[in-house]
Amino acid sequence: MKEIIKAPIITEKSANISADGKKVVLKVSKDANKVQIRQAVEKAFDVKVTNVNTVNVRAKKKRVGRYEGKTSAYKKAIITLAEGSKLDLS
Repeated sequence: MKEIIKAPIITEKSANISADGKKVVLKVSKDANKVQIRQAVEKAFDVKVTNVNTVNVRAKKKRVGRYEGKTSAYKKAIITLAEGSKLDLS
C-alpha cells in the first residue's frame, strides 16, 4: 500500500485554518482521492472525519541569481474533524 499521508503543512495560513481545533491541513499523495484520505486519517490518528477538501498546489517558478527552477507540486488536504475528535500536529 502506498503512503497517502505525507506530512502536516505548518504555515501561517494553515495555522489560521486549524486555530479552532476542528480542521487540520496535510500534504497527501497526488493520486489519493477523498475517500482514501479520509480512511487513512481515521486509521492513522484514530479520529472521526466529517469532511475532506483537497487542493492541487501547482509548482511555482523560483530564481536564485541567474539560476531558475521550480518548487514541487503537491496535493493539500483540509480535514474537518467531528465534534469531540482532536488532532494536534504542532
